[in-house]
Amino acid sequence: METIIVQLPGTTPWGAGETGSPELIHLGPGDIADFGRGGAGVRIVLTDPGISRRAGQLEAAGDYWRLSNFSRSVSYVVENLEGAGEYLTVAPGRLGSPVPFEFSRVVLPALSGTATFKVFAPQHAYLGEQSVPGGGDQTVHPFALDPTSKYFLVLVALCEPRLRDPSDSALPGVGQIVERLRPLESCRDLTRSAVNYHIDYLAFAKLRLDLGEEATAAADGGRTGVKRTRLASLALRFGLVREEHLGLLPPRGAGRLADPQEAGV
Repeated sequence: METIIVQLPGTTPWGAGETGSPELIHLGPGDIADFGRGGAGVRIVLTDPGISRRAGQLEAAGDYWRLSNFSRSVSYVVENLEGAGEYLTVAPGRLGSPVPFEFSRVVLPALSGTATFKVFAPQHAYLGEQSVPGGGDQTVHPFALDPTSKYFLVLVALCEPRLRDPSDSALPGVGQIVERLRPLESCRDLTRSAVNYHIDYLAFAKLRLDLGEEATAAADGGRTGVKRTRLASLALRFGLVREEHLGLLPPRGAGRLADPQEAGV
């Protein structure tokens, strides 16, 4: 099971379109990946003449990752993509700096401004059952979801109709999810593309759905519908989203209803 997923620079972001996939590197515990302008062993290539051929290294470790800065003169920044401007700085020559964020952007100074790539840590562990001292190896939860994240809000909004009425088979479209969450302060700038991105992240990184022939046989719009249906079914079946999670959503009626064209259904 991978500890981190690296989205290579210059690839299409998850959710930007219904076709194609970003180029990803999957790393398990102990795996490493060098980044830089290019050379032997460099897997994450940043094409800017202001960046060293071998600028640094990522190392997957447990349910987080470490960053090493091989520069002797410049610091690197790791931004928390779900934080309100939260970031950490990795000083020149710093080796193995631990990164606790689940969604990260690594930023290097470059002649063109900055060079960046994204790192996801989908296997972050969260407290579940009470640990028993001396009970052996810790159990790794197969579905490690962070209830404070935006992707979890998207999942709750997706499951809301069936949580309120199990007989309701309808699922909200992407546009409807956007309108449902926008009254929240943390979701004021939420877009359809961002919701698509979170749905992809849930489907492929967090819950690891095998869509199989359902997705390949469907038309572009149908692929998103398959993902939404499978996500909601899995989340409700295993109790990943429950009635008490509805309290994370804004009061019903707080935002305007999306029109059918915006709803994307």
